[in-house]
Amino acid sequence: EKAPALIVAEWVQGKPSSIEPGKVILIEVFQVNCPGCFLGGFPEVIDLHNKYKDKGLVVWGLATAFEDFDKNNLDNLKRLLGNGEVVGETLAYLDSRDMLSEGRLQYKIPFPVAWDSVVSRNAEASDQEVDGIISRDIEDVDSLPPASMEKIRQQVRGWLKQKKYDSNTFDLYKLRGTPSTILIDKRGCLRYKLFGFGQGLEGYVKKLLGE
Repeated sequence: EKAPALIVAEWVQGKPSSIEPGKVILIEVFQVNCPGCFLGGFPEVIDLHNKYKDKGLVVWGLATAFEDFDKNNLDNLKRLLGNGEVVGETLAYLDSRDMLSEGRLQYKIPFPVAWDSVVSRNAEASDQEVDGIISRDIEDVDSLPPASMEKIRQQVRGWLKQKKYDSNTFDLYKLRGTPSTILIDKRGCLRYKLFGFGQGLEGYVKKLLGE
């Protein structure tokens, strides 16, 4: 399928960008309060950016928020990009492993970064939304017993009830968490969505660049 356009509130770093055919596009989706994003996600993607930026690869970052909204916000994103300042669990985790320099990241994010469109929720969770989340996150969901399905539906409804905001691009791409990597081919088609890091991302990039 054609990759849907990103729904962003602001390009915080770099020039505003849009999906256009001709290049392979890698979008690294992260949260500011996400240790794994900075431990493995960004180092992996920055390495690919440096190796393939002159060979047809375009890399963007997309900061989003689906939890910890007091930390995963636009102000903290601007601090991160401005001077490497990290917060919350990211700060605690990296600091405990001596991976910060005077409390700041030891590397810079060298590509454009956008802030997702994060908007207040003002509607009750619909059956369609609940079932969409379940099918997104649970494999072979149709094989579950009815009692298990109902318990899961109740859990998802409870989570949505306390959820204060929706993140439009994160939801549009049906992502499961952060870090996530979106890969779009030269035709502008969505080809891969990877959750986590260390999954052979370079192989996927080389495959798309070679097409």
